[in-house]
Amino acid sequence: MPRRPYIAGNWKMFKTISETHQYVGDLVPRIADATGDVDVSICVPFTALGAAMAAKNDSGLKVCAQNMHQEDEGAFTGEVSPRMLTELGIHGVVLGHSERRQLFGETDRALQEKVPAALANGLEPILCVGETEEARDAGETKAVLERQLQADLAEVGPTDLARVVIAYEPIWAIGTGRTATPDQAEEALAFIRDVVRQRAAAADQLRILYGGSVKPENAAELLGREEIDGALVGGASLDAGSFAEIVEAAG
Repeated sequence: MPRRPYIAGNWKMFKTISETHQYVGDLVPRIADATGDVDVSICVPFTALGAAMAAKNDSGLKVCAQNMHQEDEGAFTGEVSPRMLTELGIHGVVLGHSERRQLFGETDRALQEKVPAALANGLEPILCVGETEEARDAGETKAVLERQLQADLAEVGPTDLARVVIAYEPIWAIGTGRTATPDQAEEALAFIRDVVRQRAAAADQLRILYGGSVKPENAAELLGREEIDGALVGGASLDAGSFAEIVEAAG
């Protein structure tokens, strides 16, 4: 069965509540035709989650968070739990983004708990993996990806693997304007699927996205590759028109 394309826009730390209402109101009619064939989500800051849910109304647009704690509650100042997200009707959550790993010390050990916690609470995890420029230049891309995948998915049962979305984001291509070539991206995604396939046949149903300076100009070429099931879009997702063009390229 063909895997349904998925385009997710990661806003990072951008957009206020009022800006979110305006953006979603602009985006929804632009993607109305595409959402019949493509899953589309926006991954917004915690303060904008409620506004995004209200503004999307009953459209096909999905709303995701950018992080969460693995516990349902507790003395974890500044954190947000899975239950808090599901109460808002949130669809999913980005986990392990390179900025969380590099700037905030998120570890594979933490992700090993976060991914199954998201699944247990009915949230679709978008698990980010990827190598640094140094690792790629040293020929260590596959070793890094395998280490991250084995650790981060260690507590996910074989039957649940297909419920995880994996986003391959080469760190050297995030926000740099430098993009992995379609061949490089497809090779990495195929390797990711092979690693997951060692654990379960569900790997063939698993959706794997490419992220890293995806924009309207290169979206069609990347999304046209067999192994690339969609994109996790950063900067280009901040403009509703640009993001809608990428969604259209996936349809």
